[in-house]
Amino acid sequence: MEVIIKRSSVEVSHLAARIVAHQVKRKPDSVLGLATGATPELMYSSLAHMHRDEKLDFSRVTTFNLDEYVGLAANHPHSYHHYMETNFFSHVNIPKERIHIPDGLAKDIPASCREYEAAIHAAGGIDLQVLGLGTDGHIGFNEPSSSLSSRTRIKTLTEQTVDANRRFFSKGEKVPHHVITMGVGTIREARCCILIAYGEGKADAVARMVEGPITAMVPASVLQLHENTIVIVDEESARNLARRDYYHFVYNNKVAWQRYE
Repeated sequence: MEVIIKRSSVEVSHLAARIVAHQVKRKPDSVLGLATGATPELMYSSLAHMHRDEKLDFSRVTTFNLDEYVGLAANHPHSYHHYMETNFFSHVNIPKERIHIPDGLAKDIPASCREYEAAIHAAGGIDLQVLGLGTDGHIGFNEPSSSLSSRTRIKTLTEQTVDANRRFFSKGEKVPHHVITMGVGTIREARCCILIAYGEGKADAVARMVEGPITAMVPASVLQLHENTIVIVDEESARNLARRDYYHFVYNNKVAWQRYE
């Protein structure tokens, strides 16, 4: 696990975007795993600018999103289908048929989850998986106590996650308690993972993920076992890291060919 500490959320997001762009340039038919929520919005904005201003081409890219709310139609303003269209897909040139997001209205959810896993396998697996981090250490919607070998499935959200998501919904609107999410085992199979986090509210989760024990109570901690994970955080979210100075030292002394910027 590589830990990179930047000064701000803007720097975190721009670096994450550059790494995604490098992947797409190096392998134009890359399979990208994508995240939603507030954290990756700046990254998606940066990638959209690269497409517009630097002609970054996504025409051969295939995408798989991490999750979707159960019970929300794709055109619902709070669905992750809508989020992705608004924040990313409408600004780049990924063909519609190459975009995959779990179906929140699937009549047979277990069957649709198996089909999602099969589609990832048929695409050759995920080359680069983008991840955010919950304040309780979840990735995707794999809440604490999730199996570290789990596959795409339905999950019940914790009250903490429901409360965190409430800000995205209108006052009085019911926040979904169930989601379809890629499993921890599914995420672990990606060839490279990028996890981004920023803000003091994520400081405890970042420290437990990076330096704590590997445990199902902090699902993101399983990334310590992943052979190619890059964690990009800002100074606020890195404040509880015991080896923060060392992570700075490592990054500042990279040889030229190891750098992302």
